Amino acid sequence: MIKDFKFVIVGSGNISRTYANAIDQLDSVSVVGLVSRQQRRPEHFTEGIPVFSSLSAVNLPFDAVILCTPNGLHHQGAIEAAQLGKHVLTEKTLEINPANMDAMMDACRNADVKLAVSYQRRMSPDNIVIKKLLETDVLGKVFAADMRVKFYRDMDYYNSGPYRGCFEIDGGGPFMQQAAHNVDIFCWFFGMPLSVVSMLGTFAHDIEVEDHGVALMRYENGMIGTLTASSATRPGFPPVFEIHTDKGTVIMENDEIKTWAIEGMENPSQSGAFQVHSGSNTAAVADTSGHEAILKDFVDAIRENREPAVPASSARLATELVLRIYDSNIT
Repeated sequence: MIKDFKFVIVGSGNISRTYANAIDQLDSVSVVGLVSRQQRRPEHFTEGIPVFSSLSAVNLPFDAVILCTPNGLHHQGAIEAAQLGKHVLTEKTLEINPANMDAMMDACRNADVKLAVSYQRRMSPDNIVIKKLLETDVLGKVFAADMRVKFYRDMDYYNSGPYRGCFEIDGGGPFMQQAAHNVDIFCWFFGMPLSVVSMLGTFAHDIEVEDHGVALMRYENGMIGTLTASSATRPGFPPVFEIHTDKGTVIMENDEIKTWAIEGMENPSQSGAFQVHSGSNTAAVADTSGHEAILKDFVDAIRENREPAVPASSARLATELVLRIYDSNIT
């Protein structure tokens, strides 16, 4: 099959390998260029893919960009791509600053190009099932939702880039980094809380940001939610999401329903149909199924002129909630 949809990847760090590997699995999609400020060619990009110092220097046809730069630089790549009339898929998060999120969304809207975020946990079949059940109130009245993202990263991880573990570019610790995907699912299911209070600390690393914390949230309908995010909990554990309703309980582990105790309903799990990288103790992604699903949906959204599965307008909620968690920290 002719690979007629062409991406340029911006950024040459580890996550660019994930996208390159995922694109290799897709029909009709290819990577035709890489943008690296140092014009560095990682080992996972073949000699046949040219390396450029900036998007404006790319001298061959392409349709869209994938932003693999650090969080706080996403707005730069998105705005530059929009000015060139190119669609934008960005690695999580959308950005770390509300003004920058506004600027990149405005630029893409004015250029009439798509802007989406790789929150690939939304593509998990069990998450999709729970989302639909919540929308139709089939699960009953939810009174508690508790998410635990207890991961581990060593100091080598934080020392691997000068921006890691800092607020200026990374935007924060595990709430903004490792748990951002899970925070996105929380927001996708339940929206934004009425009030937030948090306790954050740095316990296992020599870094500027938190490496462990807990947030307590109250929703307008009375629901109480908790979010735990950590990069200090050895050896690292799969994320767990517990939802309690007046009809019973659902417990998910790494986006799969593991416990189903809802009165009068059979377990609707699609377990095993789809795997998402857990991220519990490494940032390296071995199974690219989630990224493949996001990429395919993004390309289809452009071809069909529809909204992508994770549009910027929805994805920004995760950043906004994390910023509220940081602002509400009790010291």
